Amino acid sequence: MLILPLAFLEACPGIGLMISGAVLLAVAVFLYSEQVLTLSQILPLAFAGACLSDHLGFYLGRWSGDKLHDTAFAKKRAEQLQKAELFILKHGTGAIVLGRLVPAVRSLVPMLAGISGTSRLKFSLVDLLACTLWTAGLALLVASLGNLVPN
Repeated sequence: MLILPLAFLEACPGIGLMISGAVLLAVAVFLYSEQVLTLSQILPLAFAGACLSDHLGFYLGRWSGDKLHDTAFAKKRAEQLQKAELFILKHGTGAIVLGRLVPAVRSLVPMLAGISGTSRLKFSLVDLLACTLWTAGLALLVASLGNLVPN
Protein backbone atom coordinates (compact mmCIF):
# COMPACT_ATOMS: atom_id res chain seq x y z
CA MET A 1 0.00 0.00 0.00
CA LEU A 2 0.94 3.66 -0.02
CA ILE A 3 1.35 4.13 3.72
CA LEU A 4 4.78 2.54 4.18
CA PRO A 5 6.46 4.30 1.22
CA LEU A 6 4.91 7.65 2.12
CA ALA A 7 6.02 7.35 5.75
CA PHE A 8 9.49 6.43 4.48
CA LEU A 9 9.73 9.22 1.91
CA GLU A 10 8.47 12.03 4.13
CA ALA A 11 11.35 11.39 6.54
CA CYS A 12 13.95 10.24 4.02
CA PRO A 13 17.18 12.25 4.02
CA GLY A 14 16.98 14.87 1.29
CA ILE A 15 13.68 13.68 -0.16
CA GLY A 16 11.85 14.37 3.10
CA LEU A 17 12.48 18.08 2.71
CA MET A 18 10.31 18.02 -0.42
CA ILE A 19 7.55 15.60 0.60
CA SER A 20 5.18 16.85 3.25
CA GLY A 21 3.86 14.64 6.01
CA ALA A 22 0.49 16.11 5.12
CA VAL A 23 0.44 13.80 2.09
CA LEU A 24 0.80 10.76 4.33
CA LEU A 25 -1.86 12.11 6.67
CA ALA A 26 -4.29 12.82 3.82
CA VAL A 27 -3.84 9.36 2.32
CA ALA A 28 -4.18 7.68 5.72
CA VAL A 29 -7.33 9.66 6.54
CA PHE A 30 -8.82 8.82 3.14
CA LEU A 31 -8.06 5.10 3.46
CA TYR A 32 -9.42 5.05 7.01
CA SER A 33 -12.57 7.09 6.32
CA GLU A 34 -13.38 5.02 3.22
CA GLN A 35 -12.84 1.87 5.30
CA VAL A 36 -10.16 0.58 2.92
CA LEU A 37 -7.78 0.11 5.86
CA THR A 38 -8.24 0.08 9.61
CA LEU A 39 -5.98 1.87 12.08
CA SER A 40 -4.51 -1.51 13.02
CA GLN A 41 -3.41 -1.88 9.38
CA ILE A 42 -2.28 1.73 8.80
CA LEU A 43 -0.22 2.25 11.93
CA PRO A 44 2.26 -0.65 11.66
CA LEU A 45 2.97 0.33 8.04
CA ALA A 46 3.56 3.96 9.01
CA PHE A 47 5.73 2.91 11.97
CA ALA A 48 7.84 0.64 9.76
CA GLY A 49 8.31 3.33 7.11
CA ALA A 50 9.30 5.89 9.73
CA CYS A 51 11.81 3.57 11.44
CA LEU A 52 13.36 2.44 8.17
CA SER A 53 13.78 6.02 6.99
CA ASP A 54 15.26 7.21 10.27
CA HIS A 55 17.74 4.35 10.30
CA LEU A 56 18.71 4.99 6.69
CA GLY A 57 19.42 8.60 7.62
CA PHE A 58 21.37 7.58 10.70
CA TYR A 59 23.58 5.13 8.82
CA LEU A 60 24.08 7.57 5.95
CA GLY A 61 25.29 10.03 8.56
CA ARG A 62 27.65 7.50 10.12
CA TRP A 63 28.94 6.50 6.70
CA SER A 64 29.31 9.97 5.22
CA GLY A 65 30.52 11.61 8.42
CA ASP A 66 32.89 14.41 7.63
CA LYS A 67 32.35 14.02 3.86
CA LEU A 68 28.98 15.70 4.28
CA HIS A 69 30.68 18.76 5.70
CA ASP A 70 32.63 19.14 2.45
CA THR A 71 29.53 19.45 0.24
CA ALA A 72 28.35 22.81 -1.09
CA PHE A 73 25.03 22.33 0.75
CA ALA A 74 26.80 21.89 4.09
CA LYS A 75 29.29 24.69 3.53
CA LYS A 76 26.45 27.14 2.95
CA ARG A 77 24.81 25.97 6.16
CA ALA A 78 27.91 25.21 8.25
CA GLU A 79 26.83 27.29 11.23
CA GLN A 80 23.34 25.75 11.37
CA LEU A 81 24.71 22.23 10.97
CA GLN A 82 27.27 22.81 13.70
CA LYS A 83 24.55 24.11 16.05
CA ALA A 84 22.35 21.13 15.23
CA GLU A 85 25.17 18.67 15.87
CA LEU A 86 26.01 20.34 19.18
CA PHE A 87 22.33 20.26 20.14
CA ILE A 88 22.22 16.53 19.41
CA LEU A 89 25.39 15.92 21.40
CA LYS A 90 24.12 17.99 24.32
CA HIS A 91 20.48 16.81 24.37
CA GLY A 92 20.90 13.42 22.68
CA THR A 93 17.74 11.51 23.40
CA GLY A 94 15.49 14.55 23.50
CA ALA A 95 16.83 15.86 20.19
CA ILE A 96 16.15 12.56 18.46
CA VAL A 97 12.60 12.36 19.83
CA LEU A 98 11.85 16.00 19.07
CA GLY A 99 13.38 15.64 15.61
CA ARG A 100 10.95 12.83 14.78
CA LEU A 101 8.00 14.97 15.86
CA VAL A 102 8.96 18.19 14.03
CA PRO A 103 8.21 17.97 10.29
CA ALA A 104 10.76 20.57 9.19
CA VAL A 105 13.73 18.67 10.63
CA ARG A 106 12.43 15.09 10.59
CA SER A 107 14.62 14.05 7.67
CA LEU A 108 17.80 15.71 9.01
CA VAL A 109 18.06 14.76 12.68
CA PRO A 110 18.80 11.03 12.20
CA MET A 111 21.61 11.84 9.75
CA LEU A 112 23.05 14.44 12.11
CA ALA A 113 22.82 11.94 14.98
CA GLY A 114 24.86 9.53 12.86
CA ILE A 115 27.43 12.19 12.00
CA SER A 116 27.72 13.28 15.63
CA GLY A 117 28.73 9.78 16.70
CA THR A 118 25.60 8.74 18.59
CA SER A 119 25.88 5.04 19.37
CA ARG A 120 23.88 2.67 17.21
CA LEU A 121 22.10 1.07 20.15
CA LYS A 122 21.18 4.39 21.73
CA PHE A 123 19.86 5.74 18.44
CA SER A 124 17.84 2.60 17.72
CA LEU A 125 16.22 2.49 21.16
CA VAL A 126 15.42 6.20 21.21
CA ASP A 127 14.17 6.10 17.62
CA LEU A 128 11.82 3.23 18.44
CA LEU A 129 10.37 5.38 21.23
CA ALA A 130 10.18 8.43 18.94
CA CYS A 131 8.48 6.46 16.17
CA THR A 132 6.03 5.01 18.69
CA LEU A 133 5.09 8.51 19.87
CA TRP A 134 4.86 9.73 16.26
CA THR A 135 2.65 6.76 15.34
CA ALA A 136 0.38 7.44 18.33
CA GLY A 137 0.01 11.04 17.15
CA LEU A 138 -0.76 9.83 13.64
CA ALA A 139 -3.41 7.49 15.08
CA LEU A 140 -5.10 10.35 16.92
CA LEU A 141 -5.08 12.55 13.82
CA VAL A 142 -6.31 9.85 11.46
CA ALA A 143 -9.08 8.73 13.81
CA SER A 144 -10.17 12.30 14.56
CA LEU A 145 -10.07 13.55 10.98
CA GLY A 146 -11.40 10.29 9.57
CA ASN A 147 -14.48 10.54 11.75
CA LEU A 148 -15.14 14.09 10.50
CA VAL A 149 -15.35 12.94 6.89
CA PRO A 150 -18.95 12.12 5.93
CA ASN A 151 -19.45 8.60 4.57
